[in-house]
Amino acid sequence: MKEIGGYIELDTYTGNMLHDEGIKLNCGRNALAYIIKAKNIKKLWMPKFMCDSCDKVLSDNQVDVEYYSIGLDFKPVIKEWDGWLYVVNFYGQLSNEYLSSLGDRIIVDNAQAYFQEPISGVDTLYTCRKFFGVADGAILYTDKFIKVEEQDESFGRMHFLLGRYERSASEFYAEYVENNHFFRNQPIKTMSKLTENLLHGIDYEEVRKRRTQNFSYLHEKLYYVNMLNLSLPDGAFMYPLYIENGAELRKQLQTKKIFIPTLWPAVFNLCGEDELEYDMAKNILPIPVDQRYGIEEMEYIINEIKRL
Repeated sequence: MKEIGGYIELDTYTGNMLHDEGIKLNCGRNALAYIIKAKNIKKLWMPKFMCDSCDKVLSDNQVDVEYYSIGLDFKPVIKEWDGWLYVVNFYGQLSNEYLSSLGDRIIVDNAQAYFQEPISGVDTLYTCRKFFGVADGAILYTDKFIKVEEQDESFGRMHFLLGRYERSASEFYAEYVENNHFFRNQPIKTMSKLTENLLHGIDYEEVRKRRTQNFSYLHEKLYYVNMLNLSLPDGAFMYPLYIENGAELRKQLQTKKIFIPTLWPAVFNLCGEDELEYDMAKNILPIPVDQRYGIEEMEYIINEIKRL
């Protein structure tokens, strides 16, 4: 019998959860580890344009890795491959129709496309903390299963999220970075009860609507200076503004408390300065369009970009 009485804990939410039918795990890199183990993958082609978060997973599982390039449309520049192809749906710019055309020996990384439906029969993973205020969590769709013995616990890693809710992000940024590094050495676990509960309390339609509207508004005002030909994703991740002086503009925007991340710093070590991926990592500005903001904030960002 569970405890009865005492002080009241966090409420249990009962709303619908997007991807509730998927396999719920503790983090995105372990969703990849799960697929590798379940399907006994020995060779994987990875995009150069990516962070190094999966490197340890690949080495720990003795996976032979080859790297391929992408184009300005974020599509793989590769005609054939042996083994498996890892395809990152950058900024939600790859349609399911295109992804389906690549065959069935692919793994789709929808970490930046949480609202894009998985393709039947194609291994697909999602990362919760890139879209919502949770400390961890990932969703996996696959047709092969392995037993996961341990469940994650999140309560000890929520401080930076709770702190930012009432104070500034800068006060808790170090904890946020520490939480990102925490998963490098974590085994595959099922999603924590706390994270799953929080995901049941989200108004997904409102989040989808706000992210789509913000992306659309930015693109309407900035498409003429953007070197990328973008489609409008449903429930966008961020708005990628690719301009020649992006790296310098990023620094200037920080002085206006507009913080634009460099999402793939590992690319600078993997690629030469003459490669497209190097320039994209340096000069693409991923502008936030998430549910915390509306048109007023988008207009402010646009005005500062134009002024600078």
